[in-house]
Amino acid sequence: MNPEKDFAPLTPNIVRALNDKLYEKRKVAALEIEKLVRDFVAQNNTVQIKHVIQTLSQEFALSQHPHSRKGGLIGLAACSIALGKDSGLYLKELIEPVLTCFNDADSRLRYYACEALYNIVKVARGAVLPHFNVLFDGLSKLAADPDPNVKSGSELLDRLLKDIVTESSKFDLVGFIPLLRERIYSNNQYARQFIISWILVLVSVPDINLLDYLPEILDGLFQILGDNGKEIRKMCEVVLGEFLKEIKKNPSSVKFAEMANILVIHCQTTDDLIQLTAMCWMREFIQLAGRVMLPYSSGILTAVLPCLAYDDRKKSIKEVANVCNQSLMKLVTPEDDEPDEPKSVAQKQTEPNPEDSLPKQEGTASGGASGPCDSSFGSGISVFTSASTDRAPVTLHLDGIVQVLNCHLSDTTIGMMTRIAVLKWLYHLYIKTPRKMFRHTDSLFPILLQTLSDESDEVVLKDLEVLAEIASSPAGQTDDPGAPDGPDLQVNHSELQVPTSGRANLLNPPNTKGLECSPSTPTMNSYFYKFMINLLQTFSSERKLLEARGPFIIRQLCLLLNAENIFHSMADILLREEDLKFASTMVHTLNTILLTSTELFQLRNQLKDLKTLESQNLFCCLYRSWCHNPVTTVSLCFLTQNYRHAYDLIQKLYPLVVIPQGGPRMTLLPFSCTYLPGPGISPRPPTRSAVGCGVFRKELLTAPSRGPL
Repeated sequence: MNPEKDFAPLTPNIVRALNDKLYEKRKVAALEIEKLVRDFVAQNNTVQIKHVIQTLSQEFALSQHPHSRKGGLIGLAACSIALGKDSGLYLKELIEPVLTCFNDADSRLRYYACEALYNIVKVARGAVLPHFNVLFDGLSKLAADPDPNVKSGSELLDRLLKDIVTESSKFDLVGFIPLLRERIYSNNQYARQFIISWILVLVSVPDINLLDYLPEILDGLFQILGDNGKEIRKMCEVVLGEFLKEIKKNPSSVKFAEMANILVIHCQTTDDLIQLTAMCWMREFIQLAGRVMLPYSSGILTAVLPCLAYDDRKKSIKEVANVCNQSLMKLVTPEDDEPDEPKSVAQKQTEPNPEDSLPKQEGTASGGASGPCDSSFGSGISVFTSASTDRAPVTLHLDGIVQVLNCHLSDTTIGMMTRIAVLKWLYHLYIKTPRKMFRHTDSLFPILLQTLSDESDEVVLKDLEVLAEIASSPAGQTDDPGAPDGPDLQVNHSELQVPTSGRANLLNPPNTKGLECSPSTPTMNSYFYKFMINLLQTFSSERKLLEARGPFIIRQLCLLLNAENIFHSMADILLREEDLKFASTMVHTLNTILLTSTELFQLRNQLKDLKTLESQNLFCCLYRSWCHNPVTTVSLCFLTQNYRHAYDLIQKLYPLVVIPQGGPRMTLLPFSCTYLPGPGISPRPPTRSAVGCGVFRKELLTAPSRGPL
């Protein structure tokens, strides 16, 4: 520093003391400056006061010499003390050079800067609030300072500033939020602790409503919640807990929609604490906001469904996720379905199709499990934006929901409880919004059929409930069912077509007499016959499934749907089956179920009484297909008490099963429908005869050497 330079009104003694390396001499100079400034205040000489501050700032605090900078800092603090309540008029000139020294490489100088600013703020008190952002920015840097003395000094200044903010009602929260939003993403442990401590203070101030700005800092809070330091995580938990309490107290002022995607992201993290906390928030959001959360259903399900398969190690997360899932499901009501009245052509042209906004996926049309799902569903974190958040009332768009459910159901690695939850969702949507759901049935149908091979019986049961609802829902009925147009109905069964004669003759294929559906049974919709065809195709291609689960599946379908329609349709389809070996096996399976299953008790009674036209039609339909297997044909006659006809069949079959002396066993060929009524002849049950049954029994007893039947 040039000793000949004029620093008036500072005396040469003050200038020399300020530049001294000893703290005590600099302190003496500061006392002289304080006395000098007090005199200027008494004289109301603002020009000299500004000149003193400017000199201390430019010539000392911002000097290149370290001792001069230290002298400038203590001199500025002395000016502030001398100014007292008037220091607020000069705060910008006092604060800026001190904050510049916060970045000094010398840790002792940073400490002196912190000390000087403490004295300035202590005198100014509430007058520093207009400069709060620059003070906060400087403090946030000192909070992460490696020097413990500097950190200690910054903590004293930090507590003082917090006291001032707490006492004042003039805190500029709007101007502070952008800075908080920027600093909250710091990775430094001490900076994070500093940020959390300030948020906790602001939340506790009644006059400061930080809840309005929560969407801007919520993501950063969840980031801090994953910090490695236990103390920081605990502090962040407390802050989030305080916010959640405020949300419960004032749900009407909460911006739920703006925070929904943030929660969706953090519900999918691998950190248990973050995931559990985000899931708890999601639970409260769904329960408090209600239908406001519906546009985010696809994202919520993406986050929640995998958690339902967690084991006991993550039991808490699983339980909260289950509540979220159930609460979200309750938000879907019949009002979310399309109206009953058909839309006009003009409406259809002007209204956008929600499906058009979805990215097309390979394999969706056929619904194969091997088709690739969108990357947002398969891995990583999914975020779903809503196009209907700002509209009232909230409308439900099923496209994203069904896409999520489809991908989860086709994922073979997913847990059993998740698959069950997916099927419950599909069933719920078909019950509440059948018209919208049937637009997605063609893509869901193959996946649902494939799920019948699942290892879990409970999954198969839920899957059958969904398939049964699809097959019986009135919303699935079309005016002209037509021929099945999907490739799954054309492979190896090109001759099998859905009947085109309308609902009354749904199970009455072309050129088939006497197969009308019974008027006493409920009529299935257009998907019922497709379901039966596809189910039999599945059994044909997966013989192990037929052996292990076939009877179980058919019995459950008989409970969920009408047993008569199940047997009527399957018998009709098997009548044109080209694979005769499969047809014989399938008929044998159906016959065993018919004779032994408790679920078929009513149907057996109906077949025992062939007095009505409906029961006669049913018998004739079964009889035609049962002829694929001669033994089942005979057993059907015994069940229906057609003993004379059974006797005639046995006489007809007897020569085919005789083993010649020393010869090989002869193969029993499929038995042709010899005893069906001809064209133009109404079906009439054969005459029952107890004598015929006795003759048959006598024949078995008197000729055992002829070989088994």
